[in-house]
Amino acid sequence: MSVQTLYTAATGMEAMETKLDVIANNLANINTTGFKKGRANFEDLFYRNEVMPGAEDQSGSMTATGTAIGLGTSVSSIQTDFRQGAFLDTSNPLDVTIVGEGFFQAQDTDGTTVYSRAGNFSINANGQLVLGSASVGRLVQGGDITFPEGARDISISSEGRVQYMVDGSTDPQEAGQLELATFINKEGLEKLGENLFRETYSSGSPQTANPGQDGVGFVKSGMLEASNVNPVQELIDLITTQRSFELNSQAVQAGDAILQLVANLRRY
Repeated sequence: MSVQTLYTAATGMEAMETKLDVIANNLANINTTGFKKGRANFEDLFYRNEVMPGAEDQSGSMTATGTAIGLGTSVSSIQTDFRQGAFLDTSNPLDVTIVGEGFFQAQDTDGTTVYSRAGNFSINANGQLVLGSASVGRLVQGGDITFPEGARDISISSEGRVQYMVDGSTDPQEAGQLELATFINKEGLEKLGENLFRETYSSGSPQTANPGQDGVGFVKSGMLEASNVNPVQELIDLITTQRSFELNSQAVQAGDAILQLVANLRRY
């Protein structure tokens, strides 16, 4: 029935609009530090079963197939691709990238712990290591990594040891130990914006360890992790999404044309 064509094609157009939103967000964050791209997944909707598979024909034999007419599509989920992004050399000792699994931990304004792959750190007026933000001073690991006044030659080892030098001493001083958090289901983390994630029931509880231990990745100072968005692939997806939207709109036009033809036939 042409009326059903209109509704079915409309679900396809709506689904393509959602995919277009995901692609646009990926492209907008192509230069966002530690950004992980999203992917829209789809599922078919209900079916109108006019003949069930295995129904008996006039001779009593069972049919091999049935007659099921689909009623469209919908977005089933938007998954996050957590594959490693490229490494950007900054030569800034407070820029840290994770090589492998894990998230940096920071204290949000409400006291809860948030997680991030963006390791562009800074030092606040109290000498505490914080996330590099111009609006909110989130303390890395709750502020347990601090530097005294006059600290220089800051270094962060691949195992996460944070050290510095002071005048009058030839031995490096310990400022703290970076720990990374891992989750059994990273895709279950809630995205908060500002390169931050939050734990949910779906993600499971975080497991913390020093870098390089218990399956956790190493850290590398003087580098940042770039976005894992592939611009070429996104542009291809953009084109195919646009064409899919156009095809569904043509199905709407075809259904409308048939309805007009039927209406005109009834006049005679």
